[in-house]
Amino acid sequence: MAQPRSVDESFLALPLSALADAALTRAVDLGCEHADLRVERIRTQTVRLRDARLEALADGEDLGLAVRVVHEGTWGFAAGVVLTAAEAVRLAEEAVAVAQVSAAMNTDRVELAPEPVYADGEWVSAYEVDPFAVPDAEKTALLVELSERLLAADGVEHVQSSVMQVKEQKFYADTAGTRTRQQRVRVNPEFTALTVDRTTGTFESMRTLAPPVGRGWEYLTGTGWDWRGELAELPELLREKVKAPSVEPGRYDLVVDPSNLWLTIHESIGHATELDRALGYEAAYAGTSFATVDKLGTLQYGSPLMHVTGDRTAEHGLSTVGWDDEGVAGQQWDLVRDGVLVGYQVDRNMARLRGMERSNGCAFADSAAHVPVQRMANVSLQPTPGGPSTEEVIGGVERGVYVVGDNSWSIDMQRYNFQFTGQRFYKIEGGRLAGQLRDVAYQATTTDFWGSMTAVGGPQTYVLGGAFNCGKAQPGQVAPVSHGCPTALFENTTILNTKQEGGR
Repeated sequence: MAQPRSVDESFLALPLSALADAALTRAVDLGCEHADLRVERIRTQTVRLRDARLEALADGEDLGLAVRVVHEGTWGFAAGVVLTAAEAVRLAEEAVAVAQVSAAMNTDRVELAPEPVYADGEWVSAYEVDPFAVPDAEKTALLVELSERLLAADGVEHVQSSVMQVKEQKFYADTAGTRTRQQRVRVNPEFTALTVDRTTGTFESMRTLAPPVGRGWEYLTGTGWDWRGELAELPELLREKVKAPSVEPGRYDLVVDPSNLWLTIHESIGHATELDRALGYEAAYAGTSFATVDKLGTLQYGSPLMHVTGDRTAEHGLSTVGWDDEGVAGQQWDLVRDGVLVGYQVDRNMARLRGMERSNGCAFADSAAHVPVQRMANVSLQPTPGGPSTEEVIGGVERGVYVVGDNSWSIDMQRYNFQFTGQRFYKIEGGRLAGQLRDVAYQATTTDFWGSMTAVGGPQTYVLGGAFNCGKAQPGQVAPVSHGCPTALFENTTILNTKQEGGR
């Protein structure tokens, strides 16, 4: 049985308590109603190969501290990289000065929803092998081996492979008395095979479906995903895709695999239920939301089968934490229940604005250099207990399309009108798959799409998908986030032919 992990000693050896004492004492002396300090160390590594040859291996480390204050009802923030008590005091003074200047423009007094105090908290994400403890040569050798397997297959002309690894360590302390330490590890491997038609010069590609996850290097060696099994199937799937006919546009019943549906959830539910968008506070980066607060409790977001949760506790979730960047403990809650909008993702200030008793822990900054903003939890569509398998869902469709894997997407600035493509598509005839199709996209409005959901798969179809690079805020920040979902059926969905739409 694996021993429980702890935060790396090299991080704990930093002068965390001294920095907190210096910054928070000075903030209180200057009259702040609230102050918090974060010390963050984020290590990243990307290994990238082309045709089984190492193309790039890049390491990075970001280490710094940040002080945030509420002074006379106004936010102030300052960040630096020198980890000394004197610098922590200076940053507290600078944050207060920022608040004093900003006060003239502040129309909404900042008040934070209450949260219990966590005086000595520690949390480490669920992983077995620290990827940064694995020698670079060993990691590269595994990617070379797996890439060579793909290259050896008939019809595969080129192979791109990569893995990105992140270890994120945070210390948080505030004037209420909370002090927490946490460590998260995540990995994002990808393999893409490409084939070329030498006669026409056209090409097709296909990427692995394995999602990025909150795991360690064990993910690459068989824990949580069968890499060799998927890579063995990829060449034949790619050959089928090359020969597949172009789709006839029209209305079809659409069966969406979790490897595609996670992205539709992200864009049409995840961003739409961020409260700052619903209130109009966030508008410049990816827009606001059609799911405005006047519709809470009444908006029929989708069919009665639709149950969507926000979750900061899901094992291996990319947005899973012990505490958010305001000291709020991770939790799970409903966003859509029985098809009706019932909740939002909030931080402590947004919670207070809405009269909520408590934040649901959605504050996050992607480094010490940035102020925490409201960010997405793991937003997931729940499976139907005892529900059907993917084969059973397909078996109930007379004429339809089955979509697997994510690709491009487009959605408007209110998270309402959208279209999505995928990695591969299959024609469904008489409840059976009848070969691949090409040039497919599905189009809908958010409420029409989710309202047309007539079957939701069981727990055996549930997969946690996600991405490392959800963007928001100005200056821009990126955040990792997962979205779990089962296979689902959407009736009478508009299918476009992307080749025709593109005028080709």
